[in-house]
Order: sequence, then structure tokens, then C-alpha cells
Amino acid sequence: MIFVLRMIAVAIFAIVMFVFGCGYCLLSPRNPKHVHTFGRLFSKMSRVFGIKLEIRYAPGADQVGPSVYIANHQNNFDLFTVSGAVMPRTVTVGKKSLVWLPLFGQLYWLTGNILIDRANRTKAVGTIGQVVEKIKSRNVSVWMFPEGTRSRGRGLLPFKTGAFHAAIGANVPVVPIVCSSTEGVKLNRWDNGVVIVEVMPPISTDGLTKEDVRELATRSRDIMEQKLIALNAEAASRSAK
Repeated sequence: MIFVLRMIAVAIFAIVMFVFGCGYCLLSPRNPKHVHTFGRLFSKMSRVFGIKLEIRYAPGADQVGPSVYIANHQNNFDLFTVSGAVMPRTVTVGKKSLVWLPLFGQLYWLTGNILIDRANRTKAVGTIGQVVEKIKSRNVSVWMFPEGTRSRGRGLLPFKTGAFHAAIGANVPVVPIVCSSTEGVKLNRWDNGVVIVEVMPPISTDGLTKEDVRELATRSRDIMEQKLIALNAEAASRSAK
């Protein structure tokens, strides 16, 4: 019964967001302000799934300016958890195939996000150049999942280097965002405990070149992995009370 009620709520939410969202975005299509607006709205749905969502920021982390935000990518619940940490004037980078998802895909494109053809390496490399150009010319930040795919309970996967090429190319900081595990969230359970999303201090790219990309990726992953362990322990402790 709980599962059915949640699926009905999600269906109603999706339809309302599509109708309202597409109409709203058509007034200023592909405007970067839309991603922040709808990210916050989607995060409100965490309550429907019985998740007590907490979003917090390291000192000054919400006032960095143009950046490349990198977050861990777990499963479909990311849409309702880490979305709440999307900053103003931030666009995301996702797979080109997302545009074909009913309702969500069309809204994803209209809100101004960047789509990559990951099956075509030449196009994907060219997209990193587009990301750099967009950061510089439009004064925006980009949000990327450096794991490249959902981890689905396998911990933090190895990082691809695209996000770090973009950050160094645009000479903007990398800002890690870590979400505690949502692997234990069950659709047929009322209370799914605490999920913590933390926006961490920026990692400077000043003076770095493309030769430093791998080192930057490794350093960023190490920082995020340690934070993920800490957040998982805290969330589990608080959920058990």
C-alpha cells in the first residue's frame, strides 16, 4: 500500500512538474536559473519517500562563484536528494539519452542542461570544450557526476576525468558534494531515516594544467570517499534513534 501511494504521488508530481515546468521554462527557455529552481522543488519530494533530508554547507561553500560541482551518483533517489544542493546559475551535464525519458527528459533539456553523447568519444571530448566555454561566457557553474554511472551500493566508483579537464580549462574551483547512502531506502517503508548532503570546501585549480588532471581527480575522490564514510556513519546513527 505504501509503495502504491508513493508511486501515485510521484506520477502526480511528474505530470504537474512537466505541465507547469515546461510552460514556465518556455518563457525563458534554457535559462540557467531554472535548474536551481526545479532542483529545490524535486528535493521536496524526499519527504514523500520517508527521507529526512539535511543539506549543509562548509563555511563559504555556498558563495564560491562559477565552479565545477562534482557529486557522488548512487541511484534514482539522487533526483530527490542531491538536487536540493544545486546552486543558482548551475547547469548539469548528463547523457544525451536523458532527453527521451518521458516528462523528465523534456524538462531537463528546457531548463538549460548540457547533454553529452557518451557513446561517441569525439563528441564527448568536444562537449568538455563547450562546458568550458559556457562557464566563461555565461558565468555559470556546471554540475557533473565524475563516476559516470550509478554506483548502486558499490561505494564510490573510479572517477572519469571530464569534470577536472573542464575545471582546469575554465580555471574555476572544483566543489565536491557528497550524499550519504540511499541504498537502504525502501519504497514500502514509511520511515527511511536521515540522508545528509554536504557541500564541501572548494578545491582550487589555480596554476594547474592538463598534466595535473589525474592528480586532481584522485585528490578529489579521496576527499569525497572519506566524507562519504563519515556521513554514512552519522546518518546511520541518527536514523537508528
